Amino acid sequence: MGEEDNTEEQTETQSISEDHSEQTSSSADNLRVLENIDVKLTVEVGSAELKIRELLRLNEGSVIELDRLAGDPLDILINGTMIAKGEVVMVGERFGIRFVEIVDPQKRIESVK
Repeated sequence: MGEEDNTEEQTETQSISEDHSEQTSSSADNLRVLENIDVKLTVEVGSAELKIRELLRLNEGSVIELDRLAGDPLDILINGTMIAKGEVVMVGERFGIRFVEIVDPQKRIESVK
């Protein structure tokens, strides 16, 4: 009877281990699928509210004051959800963004709800 109990325990342990391996493999497969989904990254410099009258008067050379101070970090959004703050850098002859602060993942999830 002792051998049967030991064999059953080994079988249960092996089954649990196999289930965990399958779940881990399944999770990795799911992550691989998600890795290929396109998302839109947006860098927000600032914003302003205008009346239609002011909008209609805009022309070349017009300047609109934004709600952000010069030198403040810019908001980095993925599909409209803020994920970080950053600063503009030059990458060769193009603009780039350097991440300086990452938003807490819990706050990101809450903002999606």
